[in-house]
Amino acid sequence: MRILVVEDDRKVASFLEKGLREEGYAVDVAHDGDEGSMKAHVHDYDLLLLDVMLPGKSGLEIV
Repeated sequence: MRILVVEDDRKVASFLEKGLREEGYAVDVAHDGDEGSMKAHVHDYDLLLLDVMLPGKSGLEIV
């Protein structure tokens, strides 16, 4: 399963990425809404974990 984490707080993003990888998931991380939107439209993810309040596009605008 491939997951995209879009979170501007780097500590939170790192925590989520580490935990998900330890459980065997493939994880990509974006730190703002614009990067997250680009990755979400270019790659095929099974799950998007989105922060709502992001620089650039909000998490709600990405979906």
